[in-house]
Amino acid sequence: MPDERTNKAHAIIVMGVSGCGKSSFGEKLADALHLQFVEGDALHPASNVEKMSKGIPLTDEDRMPWLDRIGEEMKASLAKGEGIIVSCSALKRIYRDRLRAAAGGNLFFVYLEGSRALLTQRMGERKGHFMPVSLLESQLATLEVPTGEQGVVTVDIDDTVEGISATALKGLSVFGVTD
Repeated sequence: MPDERTNKAHAIIVMGVSGCGKSSFGEKLADALHLQFVEGDALHPASNVEKMSKGIPLTDEDRMPWLDRIGEEMKASLAKGEGIIVSCSALKRIYRDRLRAAAGGNLFFVYLEGSRALLTQRMGERKGHFMPVSLLESQLATLEVPTGEQGVVTVDIDDTVEGISATALKGLSVFGVTD
C-alpha cells in the first residue's frame, strides 16, 4: 500500500530468530496490508538449506548471496511500485544494512522478539521445517537486537497472531506504512 506522503510502496522484513513466527506472521501482515508475501527461506541456496538441515550454522559468507536474492526481490517489487513483505532472520546489523541498501532505504523491519523458552517450544512443535532446534542457540548468539535502529518495530511474540499483528500495524503506522 503506497504511502501518500512519499508516493512509494514499502518493503517490510519480518525478522527474528528461527521459531519466532516470521512466516505465519508475515502472511498475516501481508493479508492485512494487501501486499505480496515472500518466504525468505525459499530463497536460500540449496547449499545453505543442506548445511542447516545438518545442524551446521551459516556463516556471513553463506548468508550474503541469500540476502542479495532477498534484496533483488524487494528492489524488483518496489521498482513496479508494489509493496512487499519478506520473512528473513536479518540477525546482524550488517545484514539489515545490506537489505536497506537494496531497497533504496525504503525498508521497515518488524522484529519478532521472544524468550528462549518460548522459541524452543515453538520450534519443537513445527513439522517439516529444515531448521533443527539445535541451531536456535547459534541464532541467538548471532542476533544483534535492532534496538535503536531506524524503521524498526519490535513486537513480543508471547501473544496470538492477531495480537502480534495489531501491535505491529500500530508500530508501522508511526512510519506511515499503514496509512
